[in-house]
Amino acid sequence: MSDKSLKTITILIADDEQMARAGIRTLLSQADDFEIIGEAQDGFEVQEMVPKLRPKIALLDYQMPGPGAYNLEKWIRENYPETTALVLTAHNRDAYLAKMIDSGIAGFLLKNEGAEDLINSIRRAAEGTVYFSDEQINRAKKWKETVVEKWDKLTDREQDLLRRLAMGEDNKAMAKSLTISRKTVEFHITNILEKLGLSSRNEAIVWMLNHQPHDPDSIKD
Repeated sequence: MSDKSLKTITILIADDEQMARAGIRTLLSQADDFEIIGEAQDGFEVQEMVPKLRPKIALLDYQMPGPGAYNLEKWIRENYPETTALVLTAHNRDAYLAKMIDSGIAGFLLKNEGAEDLINSIRRAAEGTVYFSDEQINRAKKWKETVVEKWDKLTDREQDLLRRLAMGEDNKAMAKSLTISRKTVEFHITNILEKLGLSSRNEAIVWMLNHQPHDPDSIKD
């Protein structure tokens, strides 16, 4: 079956980088059955354009100013079910992947995928097929088991301190900003290391930077 025999799939591209949008448009133009009907540079524009354009596919970068992909997908699904949201991102992090699988999104696509694979994934989504590879599903499952379970064992204070530790704050700075004693900070860090099964502050920093276990929508690269 040729591309011309297929029903036209209208697409809204959402990415905060102009060059990225141009590259995606060029790549998708290889498919005769695709029609790019709009481009948005942030989540707010997506919320303005979807009701007006009613695209079949909303192709969302994971992180943009305004509402992120997770909240946008939920908003689109609840208000404009004729539009299918897909994530197209350069950030292949397990935290992002797991959260989007849980959201019910139709697919988590990577910008470095080949044109044919990307085009076929969009066509499947337009047909109503939710698709994640076995590798993606296994990665998300492993991440939940090895990272989220440990993260959830930490108290809110410990999670906050671990974030600050990964951002480069020392005990003195953390104690001052949180209005607690340095001894209390040291106590919490000892508990963090024990709960994560680590032996040093450096290991805790590496663990945090590698896994990014907190809400992915709050992370900005």
